[in-house]
Amino acid sequence: MILYFIFITSYLAGSLSSAIIVCRVAGLPDPRTQGSGNPGATNVLRFGGKKIAAIVLLSDGLKGAIPVLFASYQGLTLFEICLVAFFAFLGHVYPVFFHFKGGKGVATYLGALIAVNYLAGLIFSLVWLLVAKVLKISSLSALIATILSPFYFYFLTNNLKATSVICLICLFIFYTHRNNIKRLIRGKEDIIQS
Repeated sequence: MILYFIFITSYLAGSLSSAIIVCRVAGLPDPRTQGSGNPGATNVLRFGGKKIAAIVLLSDGLKGAIPVLFASYQGLTLFEICLVAFFAFLGHVYPVFFHFKGGKGVATYLGALIAVNYLAGLIFSLVWLLVAKVLKISSLSALIATILSPFYFYFLTNNLKATSVICLICLFIFYTHRNNIKRLIRGKEDIIQS
């Protein structure tokens, strides 16, 4: 019973849209009406600046990390902990409080990944930063870091069931980035501004 309670609360925690809440508190427009229309840190950066975007990024990461840390404290198996991460991620992408229209889930996934296995989270971050530094495209950096993550996660944990959940999250991330992928193919994706 406790497991299902954790799944539900993880989803509800994920459903708290950091971008919308932070922008509202800061007196900024709703991110769904600005830029790409995506309630995420990258879009908030476009009109809210680095400081507000950093707060959104951190908040989105904590939505993934806190439920996972709680699940770990409860002594759940790695597979169950990864399911908790999945439900937090799902809440971010399909938030019940915001008409099931959420963000793309990369920051929430990263926060959860750090909490599940900090080395896996560190590798993800390093891959993202390296690709972003070289190619200067945020979405491509996220996609490359995402597609590699199941491989090093399995290498670090040697747990196929848990890795299958990580793979599922990664598939969702590619789905949420489907428009970015189309723009990347056309060479129209936005460059990271320094």
